[in-house]
Amino acid sequence: MTQGNTASGVIADEKGSELNTSGLTSDAGTDTAPDVLSAPLRVRFDYTRSVGPTIGKFLTGLRGQRIIGVRGSDGRVLVPPSEYDPVTAEPLTEFVDVADVGTVESWTWVREPQSGQPFDRPFAWALIRLDGADTALLHAVDVAEPGEIAKGMRVRARWTAEGTGSITDIACFEPGETSTAAPVLDDDREPVTVITTPVDLDYKHTASPQETVYLRGLAEGKLIGARSGPGEKVYFPPRGANPTSGIPTDDYIELSDHGTVTTFCIVNVPFLGQRIKPPYVAAYVLLDGADIPVLHLVLGCEASEVRMGMRVKAVWRPREEWGFGLENVDHFEPSGEPDADYDTYKHHL
Repeated sequence: MTQGNTASGVIADEKGSELNTSGLTSDAGTDTAPDVLSAPLRVRFDYTRSVGPTIGKFLTGLRGQRIIGVRGSDGRVLVPPSEYDPVTAEPLTEFVDVADVGTVESWTWVREPQSGQPFDRPFAWALIRLDGADTALLHAVDVAEPGEIAKGMRVRARWTAEGTGSITDIACFEPGETSTAAPVLDDDREPVTVITTPVDLDYKHTASPQETVYLRGLAEGKLIGARSGPGEKVYFPPRGANPTSGIPTDDYIELSDHGTVTTFCIVNVPFLGQRIKPPYVAAYVLLDGADIPVLHLVLGCEASEVRMGMRVKAVWRPREEWGFGLENVDHFEPSGEPDADYDTYKHHL
């Protein structure tokens, strides 16, 4: 389970200077601009999935420097192959080899390549209709400037030295009429059935004024909620506005670090990156004074002992380990208080 707020673990000082340990800075500009926080954030994980017989055939072909399409009910050869006929929706099974040489149908220029793209220098993305195919394949074309690529240009695949069963086995396309492929005809490896795709999302998050107050509060060991006015619901973490009225939630409330378990699940299945040995409990905890429960860990007892209505208290990490997110609360544990009556939290599930 991932704990914390979107911008947890990052904050800046009151003057807006960047802290080396966080990377989050203050976006305060003029005297009238809100003093909000922002930070570069990065989400990375590997996504593994089975590919099925059709895409598996295509990827296995790429590993052997072959490009394989599939014939539809209307006679067209589709590349990349489609699992189901776009006309009849029936499964497609007639595979067809096509050339690794083709024609540029359209293109766009990449002036500033991003991390993870095929080149660290300017290049073109192009839709390429390979000889023998009736649909276009999207891939990179290695040319030095926009003047070197045009609609109708002939290009050929540049293959990697050793195929792995991925579209990146074609490193790119380059100007040319003649194939340079050396198809692997006696490949005794198992067909490609599973692929792992690395996902890497790099972006900048700018906190709202309300979220900024929440983050600064966590840096001081406080749990700050907010509401749009007296008598209104208290949101934790704060939202920018009351979702029912649209009124900004600028009335801040310091909440207790005690609360009530409303709903929960017992995690029994291990997964990659798991920090706690199963079984353990992920629960929604309604902090005293809040109207919206927050998801966190409940430890300090057997997982089977956790129940709805159980009273819990926050267990804070040592002060020297604090960052600027909800992970400053390591977990919740039973407080020893009597269970809360259902009527006190039934409207907050």
